[in-house]
Amino acid sequence: ADPVSLGRLGGGSMGGMLALPPGKGPHQVGCTDVMVGSTRQGLFLRLFYPCLPRAGAAEPLWIPRSEYCGGLADVTLGRRWCSALLGIAIGSCRVPVIWNAPFKPRSSGYPLIIFSHGLGAFRTLYSSLCSELASWGFVVAALEHRDGSAATTYFCTAEAGTEEWIPFQRVPQGQKEFYFRNKQVHQRAQECVRALRLFRDIAGGRAVPNILQQDWDLSVLKDSLDLSKVAVMGHSFGGVTAVLALVKEPSFRCAVALDAWMFPLENLLYPEVPKPVLFINTEKFQTRESVAKMQRLSSRNSQTRIVTVLGTVHEDQTDFAFLPGKIFSRLFGVRGTLEPHKALAITSRAALAFLQRHLELQEVFAQWDELLEGVGDSVVGDTPLCRSRL
Repeated sequence: ADPVSLGRLGGGSMGGMLALPPGKGPHQVGCTDVMVGSTRQGLFLRLFYPCLPRAGAAEPLWIPRSEYCGGLADVTLGRRWCSALLGIAIGSCRVPVIWNAPFKPRSSGYPLIIFSHGLGAFRTLYSSLCSELASWGFVVAALEHRDGSAATTYFCTAEAGTEEWIPFQRVPQGQKEFYFRNKQVHQRAQECVRALRLFRDIAGGRAVPNILQQDWDLSVLKDSLDLSKVAVMGHSFGGVTAVLALVKEPSFRCAVALDAWMFPLENLLYPEVPKPVLFINTEKFQTRESVAKMQRLSSRNSQTRIVTVLGTVHEDQTDFAFLPGKIFSRLFGVRGTLEPHKALAITSRAALAFLQRHLELQEVFAQWDELLEGVGDSVVGDTPLCRSRL
């Protein structure tokens, strides 16, 4: 991307570059950031939750800090110097949720979803999906992984005010990609397990200090989570992370894997996945090997489902789907033909129907059950490799 053309990406009002859709469910959605612990072994996540309306509410930035633009430019364009231009193009976009809104308590408790991002992403790049799920009555914890797979991330050390940044890490030369990625996926799945433990601590009444800010107290969640109803979900590298988390933590009752990149998981573990998985694939990403691994899981668990959303590409399951075409194609190449709002509706409804079934929720999501069988507009069951005219 030469600087001139990237500079032209702006066009018009910058705030209007990215129009993320607000959640369609009955709840308004609030959002806050949570960091616990002052080492790399702590946790960093963005929480999306049902909230009470608040007057004069602020909406959070989509790209939380300029450092993330640098990380994105490095990962997607391979040129860190583009970060200022990327910042101009997308740096002022906001997410249509209420920042630090008062939590809406619920005596029966909300089910919990732990969400894992893809390679080169970070905690905010799935805001459209996370806020959609929260609007239907879930608490969603979108992790920012510290295994070197995030575009960039940081932790706050014990010394007041100092941050240590963890850059995106490419596979070191001479190292086999499988071994490098396999180590990462185990760390990521372990972070998902630690996130669940964090919410258990909160529910048990333990005081958990949030390093980032004190004006949203985690203890408000104490009596409003139903930790017998917990799922794990993720995209791409996060999709396979979700599958592995089922092996590591029996409390996860099911997983939703969006266009899972199955490569990093050792074959030994496939027979060990005990719980149902919903694989929602896009049309243009999967390989025969990856699909064979999904099919192996579905042959062992009759509740596991594989569906493909036609007319979609890998990035359609991220917020990038809502970027204007010019910026999207600069960053990723060809985009899908299915309208992004429609793709999001299919993905979220299929996920909600699956979660209702396996978390035993008393909700209205069963109306979308047919999506799980691959029935509906733009959806097919299983994986139509190479049948596309996308």
